[in-house]
Amino acid sequence: MSRTPSAPRRLAAIDLGSNSFHLLVANYHQGHLQVVARLGEKVQLAAGLDASGHLSEEAMERALACLARFAPFLEETPKSQLRVVGTNALRAAHNSQAFIRRAEALLGHPIEIVAGREEARLIYLGAAHALAEVHGRRLIVDIGGGSTEFIIGEDFAPLALESLHMGCVSYTSRFFPDGELSDKRMRRAELAALSELANIRRHYRRLGWADPVGSSGTIKAAAAVLAASGDCPDGLITRQGLGTLRQRLLRCKRLDKVAMEGLKADRAAVFPAGIAILNAVFEAFQLEEMRFADGALREGVLYDLVGRHTAEDSRLPTLTDLRERYRIDAQQADNVTACARRLLDQLRDDWAFTTEQTEFLAWAAQLHEIGLAISHSQFHRHGAYLLAHGDLPGFSRPEQQALAFLVRAHRRKFPAKELTQLPEALQGDYARLARLLRLAVLLNHSRPESPPQDFQLSADGEALTLRLGSQLEEQALLSNDLEQEVAYQESAGFALTIAPSS
Repeated sequence: MSRTPSAPRRLAAIDLGSNSFHLLVANYHQGHLQVVARLGEKVQLAAGLDASGHLSEEAMERALACLARFAPFLEETPKSQLRVVGTNALRAAHNSQAFIRRAEALLGHPIEIVAGREEARLIYLGAAHALAEVHGRRLIVDIGGGSTEFIIGEDFAPLALESLHMGCVSYTSRFFPDGELSDKRMRRAELAALSELANIRRHYRRLGWADPVGSSGTIKAAAAVLAASGDCPDGLITRQGLGTLRQRLLRCKRLDKVAMEGLKADRAAVFPAGIAILNAVFEAFQLEEMRFADGALREGVLYDLVGRHTAEDSRLPTLTDLRERYRIDAQQADNVTACARRLLDQLRDDWAFTTEQTEFLAWAAQLHEIGLAISHSQFHRHGAYLLAHGDLPGFSRPEQQALAFLVRAHRRKFPAKELTQLPEALQGDYARLARLLRLAVLLNHSRPESPPQDFQLSADGEALTLRLGSQLEEQALLSNDLEQEVAYQESAGFALTIAPSS
């Protein structure tokens, strides 16, 4: 019998880059992306960072105006199939939350700031799909406005991920602040980039690669200019061609005089800084050539989105790695997880959670004892710190913050201050999730062989009532723990009643 083909799945990604904002809307069908809309605008968010690391109002207005133009293209995309990710400029800005609140209100969708190595992973995912027919180990380089990502990988698996603090916008402000373009300034920019590259050069060269590939704006522009001048074949950058391009740029003498066939006018002012970084990459890694390939962060975000909430979810290997690396007691973690899920199921008609939130409850239950690897004292705080500040492939910074909050909240005094640091729209649901996790941990405090099931939880609004079966009711340790928990929750403004068995 013939099978009915599945309908295309509409996906969308917005990349809030330090130099440019990009929108990609596509239908995912039979393993491939079919582009519906692709837009990009030079916003130069990084150029709006002042000396104290704050985004200017002018830069925020530019960014919001761009997002307003993107918004109509998202009307047919389900909210669950859209991701909006911010990169280096929003990582660096001290007032990024002020912009994020305004942007989220405009789009009606949360914005995720991704860490540098997570950005690198997503870039590799996008590039690897563009190079799917080409096999062998690859070096992927992506020069952005505020950072440059370096990835070595094979097929769809990254082997090394790094994000360095150098980009075409930030280096323009740093080395060409008055617009003067000279050999001395170019070399200063190249040496600064070489200094950054010194931290990864030996490790990357030891891993090795057969195919150096560049993605995104600067490298795409360099390939286009070299092809237009006849110095390199289309899509290829050679060491000799790059040297010729450097000399052509120096003859311009000023950034506002940079104009070349193949170079878009809105990129011209930041192009020399990008070429300085690219020169340093060629020098540090002793490259003779590099080819440009389509496929970068926004494509990677879409392919990553396809795997969310499936066995291919990129976050699942990270959770497994954390359990193994920190030698978490697997039986206790599984027991607490089973209890948390049972509590959640008992409140299904009263408290509604998204699929993502129920997953985070289970993941926090799996990891709640991660801090024991550091110390038994205050291990809930240690665990929260590890999850908030570690490199967790697949997780955005807001996701790490949410997971860290649940682990921080699983014992002792309820962390009301930390709750207020979550996005306001999530605070109510994550307070509820934390209360369920706390009860699941207490019900397993004696570390039983199997998770207890002789209990019933009910809710009346925010007030919870936990009714214990006769076997649990007779446990003096549990009774003492629950009495203390009633006091902890009351001090945080929550009502918890422990009812006798009927």
